[in-house]
Amino acid sequence: MQKLEKFYDGKAKQVFSTDDPEYVIIHYTDAATAFNNIKKATIVNKGILNNAISALIFEQLARAGVETHYVRTLNEREQLCRRVAIIPLEVIVRNVIAGSMAQRLGIEEGTRPSNVIYDICYKRDELGDPLINDHHAVALGLVTYEELDRIYRMTARINEVLKELFARINITLVDFKIEFGRTSDGRIILVDEISPDTCRLWDMTTGERLDKDRFRRDLGRVREAYEEILNRLKKICA
Repeated sequence: MQKLEKFYDGKAKQVFSTDDPEYVIIHYTDAATAFNNIKKATIVNKGILNNAISALIFEQLARAGVETHYVRTLNEREQLCRRVAIIPLEVIVRNVIAGSMAQRLGIEEGTRPSNVIYDICYKRDELGDPLINDHHAVALGLVTYEELDRIYRMTARINEVLKELFARINITLVDFKIEFGRTSDGRIILVDEISPDTCRLWDMTTGERLDKDRFRRDLGRVREAYEEILNRLKKICA
């Protein structure tokens, strides 16, 4: 399959057309950003690590019956993926309270709620990706209530699979964000990436943060944390 022009340049990924209109090539870069692109840096080989981690996780999700855009890995930085129309929503799943929710509601980080918490954000950089509710999403014409129901059901299944997967490598899946898209025939599938850039991952034994918070909070050893996640996943996903 031939790689053609770049048509999207995101914070940490680039997307290229191919000679097949149903597929795109996603290229993972080494860029790191936080706080709506205010904090920026380059972390050597982060793109290689996130490409590998996302591929392993997408493969595990596919085995569990979750449909994703991932087709196959092309090289250390690129994946072949199905072309979709992105739904401009981020779905955030919180198994443990941390980050913005802890700050916003004055809850101690590490608190375990009695239920899984789902947030949705409107993906608009110029607005700061505001937190919205289901009715806002429908009123904005982003989704229908029926589509939201499917997204939430898929999200619940994804959370089940990921919690079990990470528990096998002694990692608590604190929270994560995911995105969805519509295929050319109207199916809603999981897209984007699942990596330490999009998840909070705490070692079950030590509580060490092995995710993007190391960059956000200037904890150091960012690449080493991502390498640790990849190495652990490789041991169980062979």
